[in-house]
Order: sequence, then C-alpha cells, then structure tokens
Amino acid sequence: MKYFLTAALLVTGTIIAKAQQPVIIQRDPEIAQMVQEVSADSLQAYIHAMVGFDTRSTLSTQKDSKRGIGAARNWVLSKFNQFAAQSGGRLTAYIDTITYRPDGKRVDVPVVLGNVMAVLKGTDPDDKRIFLVSGHLDSRRTDVMDRTGTAPGANDDGSGCAAVIECARVMSRHAFPATVIFVTVSGEEQGLLGAHFLADKARRQQWDIEAMLNNDIVGSNNSNETNIINNTQVRVFSEGLPIYKLDSATAATIRQMGWENDGKARQLARYVKETGERYVDNLEVVMIYRNDRFLRGGDHLPFAENGYAAVRITEMNENFYHQHQDLRTENGIEYGDLEKFMDFEYLRKNTAMNLANLSNLAKAPAVPQDVLVDVAGLGNATTLHWKAPLHGKVKGYYVVMRESSSPVWQKKFFTTETDMQLPYSKDNYFFAVQSVGASGNESLPVLPQVARRRSVPAKPAK
Repeated sequence: MKYFLTAALLVTGTIIAKAQQPVIIQRDPEIAQMVQEVSADSLQAYIHAMVGFDTRSTLSTQKDSKRGIGAARNWVLSKFNQFAAQSGGRLTAYIDTITYRPDGKRVDVPVVLGNVMAVLKGTDPDDKRIFLVSGHLDSRRTDVMDRTGTAPGANDDGSGCAAVIECARVMSRHAFPATVIFVTVSGEEQGLLGAHFLADKARRQQWDIEAMLNNDIVGSNNSNETNIINNTQVRVFSEGLPIYKLDSATAATIRQMGWENDGKARQLARYVKETGERYVDNLEVVMIYRNDRFLRGGDHLPFAENGYAAVRITEMNENFYHQHQDLRTENGIEYGDLEKFMDFEYLRKNTAMNLANLSNLAKAPAVPQDVLVDVAGLGNATTLHWKAPLHGKVKGYYVVMRESSSPVWQKKFFTTETDMQLPYSKDNYFFAVQSVGASGNESLPVLPQVARRRSVPAKPAK
C-alpha cells in the first residue's frame, strides 16, 4: 500500500518555493493547451456582434433579423452550430423556448423566452454527469421595461456570453467522458426567468448537474468611486448553507459537524479557485462568502434553489456607470455599457479559468461513494474509508485536509487504496476525498459521513 503526500498539486517540471517547501504544480497538457487557445480577439469579436443588435432586451422584437433579442439568439445559435461542425458529432445546439405570461412585475405582455443551448455530449454512455456554464444574453436600459431604446450590454452580460461561446469553440474539438452544456439564457434582467425555466426543467427531468458556473459581468477591470484598476483578480460568489431541502435534521447535522462553510456551492468555489489558479497565470480567484452582491441576483440562484452546486463568477471591481445605464454624458461622466470600457485580456483570463474548471471536471472520474470517517472511539488520528466512483477510470484518490478556520484545502494525501489513516485529529480538521483520473484530473471533494462502528483499521499514511 503506497501513500504520497503533496503540499499542493499541480506545470509539470515547474517548482515554486514556498516557506522552503517545494510545491509542484502539475497541469494536464491537454487542458493547458486548451487554455492557450482562448483568444481575446475572438471574445472581442463576439461582443462586437452582440452590441451590434442595438438592444437585447427580453421584451424587444423577435421578428427583426438584425435587431433585438430574437436576432441575437439566432446569432448565438449560428456560432454554436459552426462549432458543432468541428466536433465530430458530439456538439448539438438548439434554442429551448417557453412562452412566459405577463406577471405584473417586469413582463407586461406574453413573451417567448429562449435559452440558446449547446450540448457537448460525454463519451461515456453510462456517465450522466453534467457540467453547465452560463451567461445571460439579454441587456437592459435604466428603465427595465424600455424595450426599444439602445441597450448595448457589452459587459452585462455580453462578457459572460462571450466566455460561454469561446469555451464552446475550444472545447468542442475535444472529447470528455461527462457532458458539458453551454447556455446563454434570456430573461435575467426581468427576474432570472430563463434560468428558472432551465433549472426547474433540470430538476423535473432529474439532470445530474454536478456544477454550474454562472458568468455575469466578467470583462471590465475598473471601478467607479474607488477608481481601482485591477485585472489580476476575479470573484466567485457561493452560498455556505444549502437552501434546498434544509430541514431540521439536515440543519442539525450541519451544526454538529461544523459544516456551515461546506455546502455544495462553497466546495465548488474552492475547486474553482484551485483549478483556475493552476492553469491561468496572473489571476487570483477570490472567494466571496455570499450568494451574490447586495441588491443583486444572478442566474446561479435558481440552480442553487434546486439543489445544484452553483456559483457566480464576476469581475473584481464593478463600474456602475456602465451597468443598467442609458447612454449619455453628465457632469463629464460617460454612462453606458459600451465595448470600449472593457479589458479583453482580462476577459480572456476569466474565460480560460472557466474552461480549465469545466475541462478538469468533465475529464475527472465521478466522486467517490460512501465516504465515511470512523468516530466509534476517542483518539487523535483520523480514519477514512470510501468506495470507488460509479463512473470513470481511477488512478487513485486524494484525501484533502484543512484547519476548521481555513477557507481552502491545505494538504493533499494521495493513495491508490480506498481507506486511509492520518495522524491528525478529526476534531481539529476537516477532511474530504476526491477521485483522481489517469491524467490527474480530480473530482469535486466529498465530505465524510459518520461511521458509528469501527471499520477495519487502515494503514497509516507515510
């Protein structure tokens, strides 16, 4: 039985000194190459095209071939179909529609909602896992009911849609065991309508969505008021406590185990940070312990409410002169969400961060099953055991560990077995287990449930 301790994972042959302890960074060569293929020029071209539809308000015309949300949806579909031609039949695209009735809020007439979907089918027919990335196609003016005035929506959320489209372009040339869905939704500015439609459908049809990455406003590097300029950080928002089916028994378990900071979304946020920073140079993923910003909401929320691991990715410093603003100049300040206010190199990095996470997840085996920690007796060691994942070829497993106050996993222990004993107290640390594939791609971590009976002792980690 062999165990290996790594202070962190991750570019083969690259060694970084940290506190006099070498940290080896290992990148999957296939993913590293895909990251290099993400193009700032392509992203700018996508946004230029979307801004060219003048307005993408959900309430705007769907009959004009050159203006409005209908024309924008058809353009995204054409891009997805263009990528499908290079996918060897793996990528298919369509517009998923529903007629939304007036709601007395932000919809005053019947409107056809359309989410533009591109499905990159997994190569393993038995693997039902889905990883989803989204941006919202619709834009708005100061008055959210204004359906005719110009609303460029370059950054909000042309940037998120451009990231989705570029991920589809690059990833469609590659095969993954699990399925990846790329979607530009409608109706976000009218109340997350397209996301609610998609998330509710996914729950009804029992889609196995393991992770949802929502990109909303990811392409500008500066803020108003504080005047900060920074294109080296991006935020990921995540909820700590799961809102879905949080009954008294679940709440009691969370309280007993101290898992207030370990819901599905928070685990995904940690994964996004570690994997994103592994593959994208000069980018720090900053975890924000909130589901979203004050007074705002995003398309990840309906997915979280349906029990899925969903996070929001947003630029570090927002400029509110360029969000939800009519085009105008007042007191020397130019308002409006225009292409010229964006940083396309920053958008490239944020897009690459999304791509690296989607690819690493879709290449990895499924999560380990029945992860347990022994608590039958008192002691200062920790014994964990688990079962192999349902899908995927496994090279081994990582047992990850962190102090209870740490926001990120601090140590990783590798094993080819399905159990491990560690000389660290289960009372003082949190532990989880990840499946690891042949190329080193790891699944999301799984926290252990309590095993009341003592299992067969595992050999200690070396």
